[in-house]
Amino acid sequence: MIEMLALQISKDPGRWQTRANCLGVDPDLFFPERGASTREAKSVCSGCEVKDDCLEYALSNGEKFGIWGGLSERERRRLRRQRALARKAAEQEQQEQAAIIASAQGA
Repeated sequence: MIEMLALQISKDPGRWQTRANCLGVDPDLFFPERGASTREAKSVCSGCEVKDDCLEYALSNGEKFGIWGGLSERERRRLRRQRALARKAAEQEQQEQAAIIASAQGA
């Protein structure tokens, strides 16, 4: 995975990864053993200018392991669930509004 990112970076130096705080940091720091502290990895992410890009990359690509955008696997799962619930609520609201409009036009 890390090798794939390095290859992508070398092909396109304008990518967000080239501005990441973690560039050049030991990748093992971002993939701690189960139960190990994530504090040090998250501290690298904390002031990173591309933290949001990194997080979106991980969410879009289904990254299940490691620290991405300052979030752990568990935190990303929680965020995915929250986003899914928000999308579902927005879709339901749109459907309800469409039904109201349709019934008003038919009346």
